[in-house]
Amino acid sequence: MLEENIASVGELSESSPVESSPAESQGNIEVEQQDAAEGSKMQRSADMNYKYEELHSRPFITPYSEIPENLLHLSHSFGYDSKRRGNLQLLDDWTLIFIAGNLLVLLNISTKEQRYLRSCSGEGIGSITAHPSKEYFVVAEKGTQPIIIVYEYPSLRPSCILRGGTERAYSFVDFNPDGSLLASVGSAPDYMLTLWDWRKEEVMLSSKAVSQEVYRVSFSPYNPRLLTSSGSGHIKFWQTASTFTGLKLQGLIGHFGKTTATDIEGYVELPDGKVVSGSDWGNLLLWDGNGIKVEICRKEGRNCHIGTVQPFALEEGQLMTIGSDGVVRGWDFESIDTADSTSDSSRFELEPMNEMVVGHNVCLSSVVRSSIPDSFICFAQDSSGAIWKLDLSFTYTTPDPECLFSFHGGAIQGMDTSRKSHLMATTALDRSVKVFDFLAKKELTSSRFNQGGTALSWAPPLVNQSGSLLVTGFEDGVVRLLELYDPQMLHLDTGRNPKGDAKLRLKQSFKPHNAHVTAIAYERNGEILATGSSDQTVFFFTVGEEYNPIGFIQVPGPVQALEWSPHSHTDSRLLILCQSGHVVEINSPDPEAHRPTETFQLPELPSRSFRFTSIKSRIKRDEEIARRQVAKDKKNKEREERLKELKRLNIKPEKEEEEEEEEELPAIYIPETPSPLYCGFYSEPDQFWLSMGSYDSGFLYHCKFSEKQDEDPDQQQDEPFDFLPVHSKEDDPIRSVTFSSNRQLLLCGMHSGFIRVYPLKPGDSSLTSMQAYWTLSVHDNQYGHLRHICCSYDDNFVLTAGDDGNIFSFSLLPPEELQKGLQKKRAKVPLPRVGLENEALAQDIEDPAAYSIETARQKLENDRLRREAGLKIAAKHKKLAELQKKFKQLLNDNKSLPEHVRLKPAELQLDRRFSEQAERAMAQGVREVRKQMGWEEERCNIALSKLQEWFKDSLEANMVTVIAIGSDHRVSTYCLPALAAPSSKLRHQRRPSCFEGNKAALQERRKSRFEPAKDIGKDKEDVLCCPQARPSGIVLTNRQVEMLRKAAEKAEQAQAKIEKRKQEWAQLYAEKPNKDSEDPQDMQAIREAKETIGDLKLKSDKTFTVPKHLRMNAEGKTAELIRLEENICEKQTEMNGRIVALRDSKVRLVSQMHAQAQQVRKVQQRLPAHLHRPPPALPTILPEETREKRLQYNHATLKRYKVLREKRSETIEKEGVTDLLEELEKEMEEEERKEGDKGTPSLPASSATRVEEETAEEEGPELSELEEELQREEKIRLLHEQDSLLEQMESSVYRFNAELMLLRHQKLCLDWQLKMADLRQLTLYQELLILKEFERREESLQENLNGRIQEESSITSDLEEFNKELKRKNEEIVQLQEREKALTAAFQASLGKENKFEEFLTKVFKKKIKRVKIKEQTGSKDEDEDSDEDDDWDDDYEDDSTEDGGAALDDKNCPPGCEPELFESALQMRERRLDLEELLVEEKKSTEALKKECDTLIKMEKSMKTSRKAAEDDLELINREKQQKMNELDVVVPLRLHQIRFFLNGVVPSDLSPALVLDMTELDRLQERIKELQAEKNQQKDLYCEARKHHVRLIHDRKVMDANIQVLDKQCKHLMMLKFGRLVNLESLQTLSGNRTLEELKQQKFFQEMAYDKEIKKWDMKVEGAHQALMDLTRRNTELLLSLASLLDQKRELEKKLNARQKKMVRQFQDDRRCVDQEEIQRLLVVVKTQSQQSEALRREIGLLSRQGGYVLPPGRDWLPPLAPLPTIRGRTYTRLLFRQGHVLPTGPPPLPPLTSSAATASLANTDHT
Repeated sequence: MLEENIASVGELSESSPVESSPAESQGNIEVEQQDAAEGSKMQRSADMNYKYEELHSRPFITPYSEIPENLLHLSHSFGYDSKRRGNLQLLDDWTLIFIAGNLLVLLNISTKEQRYLRSCSGEGIGSITAHPSKEYFVVAEKGTQPIIIVYEYPSLRPSCILRGGTERAYSFVDFNPDGSLLASVGSAPDYMLTLWDWRKEEVMLSSKAVSQEVYRVSFSPYNPRLLTSSGSGHIKFWQTASTFTGLKLQGLIGHFGKTTATDIEGYVELPDGKVVSGSDWGNLLLWDGNGIKVEICRKEGRNCHIGTVQPFALEEGQLMTIGSDGVVRGWDFESIDTADSTSDSSRFELEPMNEMVVGHNVCLSSVVRSSIPDSFICFAQDSSGAIWKLDLSFTYTTPDPECLFSFHGGAIQGMDTSRKSHLMATTALDRSVKVFDFLAKKELTSSRFNQGGTALSWAPPLVNQSGSLLVTGFEDGVVRLLELYDPQMLHLDTGRNPKGDAKLRLKQSFKPHNAHVTAIAYERNGEILATGSSDQTVFFFTVGEEYNPIGFIQVPGPVQALEWSPHSHTDSRLLILCQSGHVVEINSPDPEAHRPTETFQLPELPSRSFRFTSIKSRIKRDEEIARRQVAKDKKNKEREERLKELKRLNIKPEKEEEEEEEEELPAIYIPETPSPLYCGFYSEPDQFWLSMGSYDSGFLYHCKFSEKQDEDPDQQQDEPFDFLPVHSKEDDPIRSVTFSSNRQLLLCGMHSGFIRVYPLKPGDSSLTSMQAYWTLSVHDNQYGHLRHICCSYDDNFVLTAGDDGNIFSFSLLPPEELQKGLQKKRAKVPLPRVGLENEALAQDIEDPAAYSIETARQKLENDRLRREAGLKIAAKHKKLAELQKKFKQLLNDNKSLPEHVRLKPAELQLDRRFSEQAERAMAQGVREVRKQMGWEEERCNIALSKLQEWFKDSLEANMVTVIAIGSDHRVSTYCLPALAAPSSKLRHQRRPSCFEGNKAALQERRKSRFEPAKDIGKDKEDVLCCPQARPSGIVLTNRQVEMLRKAAEKAEQAQAKIEKRKQEWAQLYAEKPNKDSEDPQDMQAIREAKETIGDLKLKSDKTFTVPKHLRMNAEGKTAELIRLEENICEKQTEMNGRIVALRDSKVRLVSQMHAQAQQVRKVQQRLPAHLHRPPPALPTILPEETREKRLQYNHATLKRYKVLREKRSETIEKEGVTDLLEELEKEMEEEERKEGDKGTPSLPASSATRVEEETAEEEGPELSELEEELQREEKIRLLHEQDSLLEQMESSVYRFNAELMLLRHQKLCLDWQLKMADLRQLTLYQELLILKEFERREESLQENLNGRIQEESSITSDLEEFNKELKRKNEEIVQLQEREKALTAAFQASLGKENKFEEFLTKVFKKKIKRVKIKEQTGSKDEDEDSDEDDDWDDDYEDDSTEDGGAALDDKNCPPGCEPELFESALQMRERRLDLEELLVEEKKSTEALKKECDTLIKMEKSMKTSRKAAEDDLELINREKQQKMNELDVVVPLRLHQIRFFLNGVVPSDLSPALVLDMTELDRLQERIKELQAEKNQQKDLYCEARKHHVRLIHDRKVMDANIQVLDKQCKHLMMLKFGRLVNLESLQTLSGNRTLEELKQQKFFQEMAYDKEIKKWDMKVEGAHQALMDLTRRNTELLLSLASLLDQKRELEKKLNARQKKMVRQFQDDRRCVDQEEIQRLLVVVKTQSQQSEALRREIGLLSRQGGYVLPPGRDWLPPLAPLPTIRGRTYTRLLFRQGHVLPTGPPPLPPLTSSAATASLANTDHT
């Protein structure tokens, strides 16, 4: 039974058919409560059992969906709700139970295994307790009408269910001492205290406790009728009293009196009825009755505990208390029981008997005792997130407190999973970061810091391939990079044996924010890290081995989340979600872009913003409108059906009641306080989903950025363009969202602690498939907001973390399949990096008040400003010192005067307040200086440490010395100083060009300045040209389009050819030089010569001018110095490499010679001793040749060092370690020497034996001649081998020594070169110092010059543009004048000759009229000017209209006899003339304005040239001064005697200062240049002669070509007259194209004809179809008439038979077959009735057909009654048809009158007649 129960609680049952939602399950419980309302009053039957599988809550699945019920399987719980009161109970010595969200966890202390029980309501668990016998435990639920379940232990079977104790949730439950009764207290809103007879499931007593939250209720262990409850600001004492109506609960509220009211967490009942309770401030309160008798504290008024205190037990004369200070104390019970106050303070002082400090950062909140009798073992709940095992025996053998389990204390602030393994990291405000292996279900490691963690992110594989990097944000704004590694693997490298499966190591820390970090996100490519904070900033860092800041931006609100755009988007952008409802999107910053040095802020980063505006009220309003419309339609449909029914029954409908007035629709509501934004994610580029809280919860809003981004983000109002409802959870927003790796599962963490899973279709970014879902209550439904949910890297696990401190892991596969698929039981921990053990720990930021990155930079900037202010103050002090000096001089002069003239000291002092103020200022300054000296002292210490590190660790390698073999010659490597990292980067820096950006700005300004003018010109052309109407929508045929295209192409080709020819001519004319112009190439050569020839004076001359290309600045000199350093380092490194290579060759040579010596010994062993040649001395490798071996050691070396150290400590105290090391090195050298000697041993035993045998053989019998010959050959061979080996050894030594000597010589040469380089480096450094002195002045002058040049170029370009525009305006004026003349000529031509209305029409044409212009309002001044102009225009108009005799000219009516067309043409031409005049006036005005602008620019250009020349002169003076300073430097130039050619009288003078030092190659070059210049001079003379001859020839050719041009011009005019009859413009003729309008009109006519033909054919087919339908209807009508006649005949026959049978029936009334006849009669009546109905239907059909075909009925026939109308389908009206016997009958339009019986008879008779 136990195993089955464990399986059922461990995972969701798969046998249950359909799971219900929490609401449904609660509804089922309510139904059970209603059904069992009577049963609660009677005893439960003994055979009534409950099954846990039928009670526990299950996941809710959308009905009719294909989602499996067991979608997620609970794997493990990693958290502990340590903040919950009383959340720890003990069932037996090895099992603890506690609440974790909607689960009850049964934890085995020894094996650490967990079992689970789910909440039955699905809305959480309120409280738990264990039975005194430990055979039962109670789970009190939360929810609507929650229940209390009593479980048996260890079977875990539900034993009892108690219902009706409270409305919403239970806050505490407890058994009485014997376990027969159970007390429960509810939470808001009823706070009901209930006593249960739990075995009978009956309520004994109930009463409302108080109107405040109740923390605890318990029975008195000494009096079963007494109870006590406590809670928020109260304590209440209860007792069960007998009244005339039965037992009642009576309670007395405790009065605090003079004591401050406090929340009471715990209390203990005493045997005499008193109660001892705790308080918030740490003292104990002794209650007697319902008042405080005394307050108990420690001596001298100290509190019993620091913080909250709770009494929890009374045993063996001690009152045990726990406190939030992590201490357990025992107090004397007798002293407390008899305590009484002796003063007015009502306090009693008492010291504890025993005390146990559990630990630091421990906050004990509850304690449970072990069930073993006489045991002192307790288990304590730590609100900081731990469970402790305590031994309260307080003896000398008492063990220390043991922390059994450690969890996070409080809400989980950050959680993420590894992308490489089944690892999870979490952080919380308890200042810890934990890493879990959720595959092995255990915690791997934990690290604590000074501040609480608020955000966490696991670095993706793009950033860290091993998956070992964690980025954690803390509440003080610090971000720490933590490195996870396996310490056991590090043990293999270092030999250490660390504990634990994993460790976290600080890699880097920085502080980008001043408030807690809320979000961390890596860019999709892993190149940038973004961090967000509640200080409304987002900071960016470059990702690498070390994270460097890029900058930060300000956002409108506290950052909630950061979301980088996925790889599917083209651009990399960051979506910033703010808690205030703002959403900001920014582009990824460029890490290499230039940033301002005074701040890290990025003001110019492109961004877009969105501010959420509530639309929930509008959604509700639309839903209400739709609901009312549906109800209205339903009501109208019912009313229509009711009217039809009344009409069918011929009942007059009653007067309808007036419709009720509809209620007003809900108003549009937007909350004043914006709803908080919880989460969001990208859907598509520029679109994203948002989940809001508070009022706007219950929906997912689809949003996008608006096009208007110029508004203030706080004033912006943006609305979502779409939304999705979160089904059945309008008040439960989504707090967190994540997707599976294939994005087919959307996992949502809800505000109520539920986990919700939506299956999605692939590629569904708009979430249209977000319909069906699977949901399960996991965390606490009141405060366990599920803020973190994520999937494992392989999507096999889902992990959740909530604000209740609980962490759950779920698997998507059953445990058996999961274990088979993974085939491993623990996650892989990343391996440590290579060299990790040698790295120093990164410096952490422990001070919460430390400066952030931005604050530190701002401080540096402020310090710089402060230094500048200090310089100014120093200048003031200097001036003040001068005044003081002057004042002292005046005092001395005053003393030298006679006494009667001398001024007194009081007269010299103007005001005493000056001196007093000076003293105060001096004292204040002294205080400030002392305050500032602390920082200066620290700075100096840091500088000193940096210098020590620089000179200590500045060498790259040890010095290696190679010694020759057989001599003392040696060569050593250089000690290379390590190059500074910044200096190596200087060469990549360059000074920004002075004209960068200026040219682009000028070109842009040139392009955009006169673009409006072009548009105006275009508008003018539009005014003058009349638009032509053109038919639209006409599609030409391919042939027509091809013809037009070819014509257009031909015209375009001709036009292009003409334009090309014009451009060629323009280019030729532009290239045509002036008569007095010079050759540009010659001018360029002269200019280059002037610029590069340089100043031929010496550099030491004061008037020497340095050419621009030879000028040097500090940056260039620094680069030159760096190049020299790199060159020196490169040469030294190369030489070091050669020396090390030589050393390596020596090592190989030594080993080779040892081998050869061994061979020589072997050879000599076989030779007689007198033939042995002495081998050369074998070389050895000295320690200075292999210094790197000093750092190598082994185990034996370490042991020997230990022995030497112990010996030395015995003889000499405090001996230096250096002596020990030297002694150790000597011993190692001796051992190596001994080993070398041992390496050349004497003859081995076998060889000696063989020699003795050979000697014995020699001494034995004589050898034969053949044997002697063989011995001689062997001896010769061995002698040759001995000689060759010795020669090889000698030659090898000789070659090595030769190489060493050569390398030594080369090193000496290199030393000489390096010394010269050192001298050169010294000179360069001195020059650099001089250049830095002039750098600031030179930069300021250069900037001034650059500004002048820029302004001058800008003015020049503007002047050029204005001149071009002025030229264009003049051309436009000429064109307008020509068009005006052409218009006047056209008017005169239109009048014709001898027109009698010529004078009248001419006046009309030339008349000035007032024209109304539509202008924008430009202010009062413009309006006044316009009014003045209008007045002038009116005057002109009046003068023109009244001239010529004063008669007014009527230009509105055409005079009689004049052609109206001619009159209208004159009016139109007048309008065009007025347009041209207006344009001409405007062009002249703009021309005048341009002339004024040009004059102004010319003046500005002249002044700018003057200022530029002055700036150039100032810069030249600086350069001269700089050159003079550099000339003063002493440069060392070593010379040999043969290089000195400065002689005086054949002798080298002692003073060489007037001599000139010149490079010999430079002197040779100058001499060669003289010869080259002479040759160039001769060459130029020859070229001049050739150019003269060519000039004469060109003049002759030009005259000949002018004559040919005149002849061709005459010939062209002659041909045009012959072909066209007049001179024409050939260019216009060539550019003519086809008329598309005409072709389109033709095509339109053709299409209309085709359409008309189709319509005629269509109508013909309709007429033919109508004729055919008429014939068919006539045929059907005839068939129906025949059928009707046949049916009437049958009816008549049946009536006859019926009448005959009725007569027989009367006669045979008494017959036995009476019953049978009656049945037959009834059957026949039915047949008659059926036939009559058929007949009636046929009549109707005949009538309808008659009406439809227009036939006239036979005489005596009436119209048949109408048929009932057929219903319509979906609101559409169809033609009503009757289907009968395979015929389709159309209905007739007019209604048919009803048939009376006589009419029916007549119709039948007529039918029979027919």
